[in-house]
Amino acid sequence: MRANQVRVCVLRIEGTNCEEETYQAFRRLGTRPEKIHLKQLTGIDVTNEEKRSLSDYHVLVLPGGFSAGDYVRAGAIFAARMKSKLSNDLVDFVKSGKPVLGICNGFQILVETGLLPAMSGVMSEYPEAVLGTNDSGRFECRPTLLKKVNRGSCVFTSRISEDKVSLIPSAHAEGKLMFPLEESDRILHELEDNDQIVFKYVDPEGHIAGYPWCPNGSTANIAGICNRDGNVFGLMPHPERVFFKFTHPDWTRTGDGPGDGRAVFESVVEYVTKKL
Repeated sequence: MRANQVRVCVLRIEGTNCEEETYQAFRRLGTRPEKIHLKQLTGIDVTNEEKRSLSDYHVLVLPGGFSAGDYVRAGAIFAARMKSKLSNDLVDFVKSGKPVLGICNGFQILVETGLLPAMSGVMSEYPEAVLGTNDSGRFECRPTLLKKVNRGSCVFTSRISEDKVSLIPSAHAEGKLMFPLEESDRILHELEDNDQIVFKYVDPEGHIAGYPWCPNGSTANIAGICNRDGNVFGLMPHPERVFFKFTHPDWTRTGDGPGDGRAVFESVVEYVTKKL
């Protein structure tokens, strides 16, 4: 398969606000992205011409934003609407090996649907984790440094060298990844054993560090995780915002070229063109 044959579904509802940047990231790599409203997949209140089928796409992306105003809790309403109408389609999509990416609010949605961390199957009946309020108690919008700790299972990081520290900015109020208190240690060990921890927040030297390097207080400084098969990936920072070097805060000192976020999109496009 060639890049120009890869169809990418950038899924949105009211409140999603990062779909354009995400769409452009995939378009610039020669793929065929589409910005699709959830109603187009569920067939509710749309014409026949507007209807779409999830199975027609090779990649599903849940971009950042504030879907449904983040009422109840971030991502919960979007996830409930997806799960009520598209559960079978989502499970089939993941089982087929097709990649699913959730960025910021998209990560929150993947956790709420049970597609991450998916410790007990493709999609758990109930959420097995939560992205809670930042320890600072406020919205954190800042450059963050991420260290790749994944050993190779995640299809979204194949073009990122091991232990590389990438600058990928964060912008969220609820980014603290937590697990049920009585099961937190067990789940954390399983994630490590299964190679499901992809990125951790670090300082400029690549060491685990607290605030402000970790903007939310996330368990074990985790910034992103994948499922066991590596084709479902969620992260709180925004790779689409550093597709180019000139959107890095230090770009005048480092010159032009690809930004640190570009490799995430290149990795998944490479995977799809070679594997699907």
